[in-house]
Amino acid sequence: MRNATRVTVSIIGAIVGLMGIEHGIGEALQGNIAPSGLVISSWPGSEFFRILAGEPAMTVVPNLLVTGILAIFVSMMFLVWTTVFVERKNAGLVLILLSIVMLLVGGGFGPPMLGIIVGATATRINAPLTWWRAHLSVSLRRFLGQLWPWSLVVCVIAWLLLFPGICVLAYFFGVNDPSLIAVVFFSAFGFLLLTVFSGFARDIQRLADSPSGTFN
Repeated sequence: MRNATRVTVSIIGAIVGLMGIEHGIGEALQGNIAPSGLVISSWPGSEFFRILAGEPAMTVVPNLLVTGILAIFVSMMFLVWTTVFVERKNAGLVLILLSIVMLLVGGGFGPPMLGIIVGATATRINAPLTWWRAHLSVSLRRFLGQLWPWSLVVCVIAWLLLFPGICVLAYFFGVNDPSLIAVVFFSAFGFLLLTVFSGFARDIQRLADSPSGTFN
């Protein structure tokens, strides 16, 4: 059985990387021009992204083409690190630092914020989780551990509904309901937290059930 925390980090981290790349593509396509300010739109004038206000981002780079290239590069690094190198020493810290850089070079606001949560979660991969072990009863961690795969599936669906689902619904079907956006937004973050915590519980239980008392 694979480490639940690692699986969570890799899957949600991949979504972060892809969202950051998408921001970068929009910025790079604007060409070799200077941004109008610190806060920019990744896709200004795009009907598809109109419901998301053109996807706001920020950049400290005085050129949109370079901003886009950097956003794509940093997001690709995040994607690779979260899927290939996530179990390396200090991988969580690397992901947090990449998220901060992503924020500064046009990777949007949502992806870096989500990336920081992913990075913080990555620091707990193969950790003893002593605090959680002390505060979760055996019955509760068994319940949460069994809930984890279902929570992960719903979490991924919620994030895909947030993007690109909302844009697809608005552009192709004319669905533009602010309350729907709010429900999807809070559901995505709510199920993310549930998935992280239930993943911890699953790993604690797996460790308890392991004959060697260690992660395999």
